[in-house]
Amino acid sequence: MESTILYLIPVLGVFGLIVMAFKSSWVSRQATGEENMVELASHIAEGAMAFLKAEWKILTYFAIVAAIVLGWSGTLVETSSPVIALSFVIGAVFSATAGYFGMNIATKANVRTTQAARTDLKGALKVAFTGGTVMGLGVAGLAVLGLSGLFILFYQLYVVKTGGSVNGAAMEKAIEVLAGFSLGAESIALFARVGGGIYTKAADVGADLVGKVEAGIPEDDVRNPATIADNVGDNVGDVAGMGADLFGSYVATILATMVLGREIAVTDKFGGLSPMILPMLIAGLGIIFSIIGCSLVRISDDKGNVQKALNIGNWTSVVITTVACYFIVMWMLPAKMTLRGHDFTNTGVFLAILVGSIVGALMSIVTEFYTAMGKRPVKSIVQQSSTGAATNIIGGLSVGMESTLVPTIILASGIFLSHYFAGLYGVAIAAAGMMATTAMQLAIDAFGPIADNAGGIAEMSRLPKEVRGRTDILDAVGNTTAATGKGFAIASAALTALALFAAYVGLAGINSIDIYKADVLAGLFVGGMIPFIFSSLAIAAVGRAAMAMVQEVRRQFREIPGIMEYEAKPEYDKCVEISTKASIKEMMLPGAIALVTPLIVGFAFGPEVLGGMLAGVTVSGVLLGMFQNNAGGAWDNAKKSFEAGVEIGGKMEFKGSDAHKASVTGDTVGDPFKDTSGPSMNILIKLMSIVALIIAPHIAVGSNHNSQPKPAPKTQIERTVTVPKV
Repeated sequence: MESTILYLIPVLGVFGLIVMAFKSSWVSRQATGEENMVELASHIAEGAMAFLKAEWKILTYFAIVAAIVLGWSGTLVETSSPVIALSFVIGAVFSATAGYFGMNIATKANVRTTQAARTDLKGALKVAFTGGTVMGLGVAGLAVLGLSGLFILFYQLYVVKTGGSVNGAAMEKAIEVLAGFSLGAESIALFARVGGGIYTKAADVGADLVGKVEAGIPEDDVRNPATIADNVGDNVGDVAGMGADLFGSYVATILATMVLGREIAVTDKFGGLSPMILPMLIAGLGIIFSIIGCSLVRISDDKGNVQKALNIGNWTSVVITTVACYFIVMWMLPAKMTLRGHDFTNTGVFLAILVGSIVGALMSIVTEFYTAMGKRPVKSIVQQSSTGAATNIIGGLSVGMESTLVPTIILASGIFLSHYFAGLYGVAIAAAGMMATTAMQLAIDAFGPIADNAGGIAEMSRLPKEVRGRTDILDAVGNTTAATGKGFAIASAALTALALFAAYVGLAGINSIDIYKADVLAGLFVGGMIPFIFSSLAIAAVGRAAMAMVQEVRRQFREIPGIMEYEAKPEYDKCVEISTKASIKEMMLPGAIALVTPLIVGFAFGPEVLGGMLAGVTVSGVLLGMFQNNAGGAWDNAKKSFEAGVEIGGKMEFKGSDAHKASVTGDTVGDPFKDTSGPSMNILIKLMSIVALIIAPHIAVGSNHNSQPKPAPKTQIERTVTVPKV
């Protein structure tokens, strides 16, 4: 068993994809409802696929150019390989496919959830959550299959090339191939998340400002020309964009652990590869444990607690994974190890994984507190809405800023403790343990947009109020789970970025980042600025696209008689076209900043200045991501509090009141925070670190680009390892 464990990992990925196919088939067989419901769902599906095709066309050009440049760069230094171009393309294709899986199932599950909600909440939850499960298993299965498959392929390739053994230089090439896969995944994720976020928020803002505030009609009223674009946006931003996002996060986390694991010289039953195999195996088994957790998400009737059902499934998968990790670590790793002068044990590695799981859990709990309806932060925004939009916005900004305090302390404590237990490898494996149940986390996250779409279809089809009431229950829980998922993602991104940073320092041949040096300090400040300018570009793009959307919706209300009387159909396609064109155009500059800046700084100023810039990007990006995600989530649920009815100063306030209109304005401000720029921060910090990791051999101390002598490595990674036999 020991000799074949490496080959079991891609099998686990395939198993996840098989279960995904069965779940997808089940969703497709559910009833779709009346003809008008099916027609509305088809408009949403067609708009979503139109966006995806337009985005893929642009990204194909980008991938071809990037692959050519990577292939050429792979010939310049001995430790690089032109094969990185191939792995980059594979990573990009897998990332896009993960997004497609989510988009395809979400546009099927939405109308089926609406139909199920006509009967009871139990059935609606089952359809929506099964759709989310398809998304989660697709992302996790593709990530595990792609990364482990490439590792096995190129590991064996270099084994043959070196006559039966693998030395450190050969392993560096294999790792670079995996870094190319991660770069492809993260690049597509960034464009998908930014493009999808611009699309969905342009439509959402346009629909809200003209429909709800000016015309006084419901958010998803069939008379609103932007409502189809708004529902399409839920899919392209919160489903396809999120799927590609977490696919990239998943891969980068495993890669960072493997890069550091290759520096640990061990004698074990896996040919010295156990520190590298461990994160892949944990991820593979995490798929199985996520499937178990997903099977536990159910309620008995309409009085069932949906949030509690999701929590039971989530915590079950987390606990099982953590317990299993103890036995896996004790079995695979030797009793004592050393990485860059830090001695640690296999028990320390498990404790680091445990720390990662606790950090992930605490981050989710704190995020839920700051964004959930009925909690103190959201209630404070509700109260401040009674005096207008200005005080609502002040309250939301305050909550967002305050919400960075406790998560930062949790994150800092997690970094300190995981490093204490197992050095830098402990920090990386903590992130890997946290991300092991990504399939479950994504299933919980993805069911929210499906429920949101289901509610929109119910409203547009003018179904009975109890149907919309059931979908609103799912949607409200989905808003909270989406916010907690983003908190979870930014925490894992911080740990992963630190691990990638440590790997970069090793490959670049530098011992430390000295901020007493003027150029390094300058790099630190430039890095701290990048998340702000990135967020500015993303939010401004939403604003410009939303202005065009508002003008179009106003034009249709003005020029098409009979819309408000249900006697004429709005021109939905015009609004879909505005969002599609704006998102494709506006996503290019933020993406270019993330990809090009590390190249310019690295080649112009050297590895240490680039290291300073990465440190600045990581700290600033994590804090800004937390602030924007939590502020936006709190604003959203403050608005939903009014829709459910809330007491202010002894008086009940409902939908349509002045206080509710103020909360709609606050929610509109928060929309690009929580769905465009905020969630992009975790991709930004990891993508820039991966770009730095790939160019490290080219700018390393002692390379052609840097004539300083390269210091001797602190750990012995030039070793010969035995090849496991099948």
